Amino acid sequence: MSHARAARRTGRRGRELLGFATAGLLAYAADLTLFLCLRGPAGAGPLTAKALSFLVGCAVAYAANALGTYRDTRPRGLRPCAVFLAVNLAGALVQLLCLAVSHYGLGLTSRRADTVSGAGIGMALATVLRFWGTRTLVFRDIRAGNRVGGTRVVPADRGRLGSWTG
Repeated sequence: MSHARAARRTGRRGRELLGFATAGLLAYAADLTLFLCLRGPAGAGPLTAKALSFLVGCAVAYAANALGTYRDTRPRGLRPCAVFLAVNLAGALVQLLCLAVSHYGLGLTSRRADTVSGAGIGMALATVLRFWGTRTLVFRDIRAGNRVGGTRVVPADRGRLGSWTG
């Protein structure tokens, strides 16, 4: 691979990471804001508030990634959305697993330990999983002729979306 080609690839990857991080921050802000509003003035229970704020956060992340980070892809239908939700649920489970192992398995029960394991280590591992799942399973690089959510795609400037069967 030539030096110029490697530099372009590194630049693309950096922009992808920055876009993914920006989408994640927007989603986190929407999730947290809605959770606090539902728990406070709305008086919703903690699980209801978190479930609703999680879904809104996922919607914001999907929209930000589809319209920003991976705008060169054109996933259609509900399947890419469902795969994105599944990837984010898997990330949430990773965070819960880290917290459970730390709190119940290792006996580290302080608030600080819970924060480090759930919001620190768990969030870092979940973010890696979400990045991989989002780029690999939902918004694959269409320039390489890959698929998006099971649907063969072409670049936006090269025609319409392919069939479900490829």
